[in-house]
Formats: sequence, C-alpha cells, structure tokens
Amino acid sequence: MKEIKAIIRQFKLDDVITELHKIEGLPGITISEIKGFGKGKGKDAEETINEELHKLVAKAKIEIVVHNDLVEEIINVIQKTAHTGNPGDGKIFVTEVVNIVKIRTNERGEGAI
Repeated sequence: MKEIKAIIRQFKLDDVITELHKIEGLPGITISEIKGFGKGKGKDAEETINEELHKLVAKAKIEIVVHNDLVEEIINVIQKTAHTGNPGDGKIFVTEVVNIVKIRTNERGEGAI
C-alpha cells in the first residue's frame, strides 16, 4: 500500500479530480486547501497570501491511499493534468503505508482501503 500526496496549484484541482474519477478502482481522495512556499519563496506566484511578515502561496493538497498496482497510473494522471510548465506546479510524494484501520469495522490492512 502506498500514500500519494500531491501539492498542486488550486486552479488545476478540478481538472485533476475529473481525471482521477476516471481511474477504475480509485478508493477515494482527500483534499485540503493549504498554503506555503517552495524554493522561489512565492516571489512570482499569482496566488499569494500575505501572512503577517511572510508571503505564502495558496495550493491544494490531494491525499490518496491505494494498492500498489494503481500508484503509477495515479502519479501519471496528476503529473499530466496539473502540469503548466511554470515554476510552482507542485510536487508528488509517494510513501509506504504500513497499516490501515477502518474505524467503523476495525478492518485492517489492504482490505481497509
């Protein structure tokens, strides 16, 4: 099992969700509105937020936990759909998931996805 986290531009979120919906077996996604900055510190970003002394960039975070066989397809969909070619397009992180516990049923492991 893997967890895929993608930090993308907010205006690309609807397009990415639309394309992810087309993936057979996608168990679901979690989306958060976030803010932060990368190497460029948000200097040229259009979606900036001034937080006291700091300039931050508004982004969207997508989180998906999936069986290993869906990982590459999901990464490819996010990368292709979120791409603009400009600095600040975002990042995709993939990490190993050791266990999952479904709260309602106490089901554990891959069956809990």
